[in-house]
Amino acid sequence: MKALIKRIPVLNSIAKYLYFTFFEPRNKFKGSEAYWRQRYDTGRNSGEGSYQQLAQFKAQVINDFVLKHGIKSVLELGCGDGNQLTLAAYPQYLGVDVSPNALERCRERFPEDDSKQFQLLGDELCPVELGLSLDVIYHLVEDSVFEAHLSLLFESATRFVIIYSSNTDEQATLQGSHVRHRKFTTWVEQELSGWTQMEHIPNKFPYTGDDRVSSFADFYIFSKNQ
Repeated sequence: MKALIKRIPVLNSIAKYLYFTFFEPRNKFKGSEAYWRQRYDTGRNSGEGSYQQLAQFKAQVINDFVLKHGIKSVLELGCGDGNQLTLAAYPQYLGVDVSPNALERCRERFPEDDSKQFQLLGDELCPVELGLSLDVIYHLVEDSVFEAHLSLLFESATRFVIIYSSNTDEQATLQGSHVRHRKFTTWVEQELSGWTQMEHIPNKFPYTGDDRVSSFADFYIFSKNQ
């Protein structure tokens, strides 16, 4: 059904409304982790944001930042299927995810690349210079999962954190049960000390209602106070 909706750009908003109102099995939603494990287990990918022009935009911003600041090590919480990573230029990279299937896909994409490692969320993490969270936060519908994600992200980074997400408490009506928008910068300011937001980069392709070519996510970059 969702694949059909994406092939009808003119009726995209109407089709979304009909899908989420009458077809999406909200009562079967078992939580963020279960959703993403099932998503990858059934052969689906990381989503539109990790492909085509949105992926190119994200890669350009992050690659430029890594080069400018001489970043040597990068950690990504929620690495997904690895498609976004094919555009990355990181000296050393660790991708973490809740889905064993997604991690296996990543290993298959980069079988002989020693600069890239992948591990399941929950295993011990080594500190890195830059922590990444890309298109993840608005998929963490449970408060405890959201808070644990941000805490781990900032605890693991020694210099910078880059978050690519929406940043509002207003909820869209045409969205799935696996989406919950949050004003996460407020939480960071209130709950995490020692960090300063140094930059906000608006999306090059602001949201139009078509997930394939636009996004409600922007870049938020934080630096650790010295």
